[in-house]
Amino acid sequence: MSKVIVITGASSGIGAALARRLARDGDTVVLAARRRAELEAVAKDCGTRGLPVVADVTRREEVRALCEAALQRFGAIDVWVNNAGQGISKPVLELTDEDVDGMMAVNLKSALYGIQAVFPHFAERGRGHIVNVSSFLGRVPLVTFRSAYNAAKAALNALTANLRVDLRRTHPGIHVSLVMPGVVRTDFSRNAMGAATPSVVPPGTRAQTAEEVAECIATLIERPVAEVYTSPAHKALAQAYYEDVEAFEARAGSAERR
Repeated sequence: MSKVIVITGASSGIGAALARRLARDGDTVVLAARRRAELEAVAKDCGTRGLPVVADVTRREEVRALCEAALQRFGAIDVWVNNAGQGISKPVLELTDEDVDGMMAVNLKSALYGIQAVFPHFAERGRGHIVNVSSFLGRVPLVTFRSAYNAAKAALNALTANLRVDLRRTHPGIHVSLVMPGVVRTDFSRNAMGAATPSVVPPGTRAQTAEEVAECIATLIERPVAEVYTSPAHKALAQAYYEDVEAFEARAGSAERR
């Protein structure tokens, strides 16, 4: 059955790939981002199934307007994907208040706004699916110059888990999922705040394409689970990290010094 799916951060990268993937299979996609030209180009790729809505998702009122636009046009929302995000290239000791506030606004608060905007509709229907796109780096500190980005994604992980537990008790028909990609071949590094840095691929893993991550999210939408790493190698690294944090971080520090 086709669904109405809202995707933030949909003008490029994972969001754009996901929009195209879902529209190709018959879903209707409501696409949100700040860049009008890029957003409309993605919507055009989606044909009649794509609705572009220019929005800055760090502003609560614009996220509410996005939700209202989707409901007004299609009458219902089945899935809300909080995908908008931005990185940073600064170690912890160089971070400013502005750096941290910016990372939290884009990577955490935008998701909170989306959750709170769509929840009343999901609660009224008794069903729905919230998908938060986080990062493997929110679990494992392997790329430390991403610092505040990693911290914001770790906060998103916790926010997602707490929401999921709450709704399991009160609204069991509403699914809440967390997606954790690793390095993805997009413009993410180029668009990060701070000095330009190359993408760092953790040992034993590889960079994925946006289309591979989109396929993983599409599968998750069809068969909801609590959380998913888009690469099995990332899951294995996360398990190794939590089995012995001190030893893992010592090895990671030695590798960085080399």
